Amino acid sequence: MNEQELIAGCMVGDRRAERLLYDTYARRMMAILLRYVDDRETARDLLQEGFIRVYTSLSSYKGLGSFEGWMRRIFVNGALEHLRKHDVLRGSLELEDLDSGAQHPFADASADNTPLTQISAKELMEVIQRLPAGYRAVFNLFAIEGYSHREISERLGISETTSRTQYIRARQWLRHKIAH
Repeated sequence: MNEQELIAGCMVGDRRAERLLYDTYARRMMAILLRYVDDRETARDLLQEGFIRVYTSLSSYKGLGSFEGWMRRIFVNGALEHLRKHDVLRGSLELEDLDSGAQHPFADASADNTPLTQISAKELMEVIQRLPAGYRAVFNLFAIEGYSHREISERLGISETTSRTQYIRARQWLRHKIAH
């Protein structure tokens, strides 16, 4: 089945098409969710809820842009909704001044023998996963998803200043953890 047939099948409730859609995208969507939430059980719940939203919202997909990108927004929005409900930014850790510089945590990646040049992509993602929830949400939205601080503030119901502060703190936290 091609993507158009898969979408059409899901829209009419074809269980085989729904299963194929799930099998095709579940791992990628789970990886996205795990960047926002800190445990697999919550991510699994959000994955199920996300696919229910996908199946019930398929009629709103107009075929503009990639289907996977459309799905990705649904899953990211579901994760953000979960984070807002649990008010993750309020529980973010206060950092001591780990480093007064506000450089990007990966700014020295080209230099030989820096901690970043000695860490694999998998290890880097594991360190990002250990960020406190509020920092992780803002870091993912800004550095990985490419949202502006204004968009992040709207999505998370926080000020732009809070978004910027959380991002700077996330960078400091990551720089510290990678260095040690």
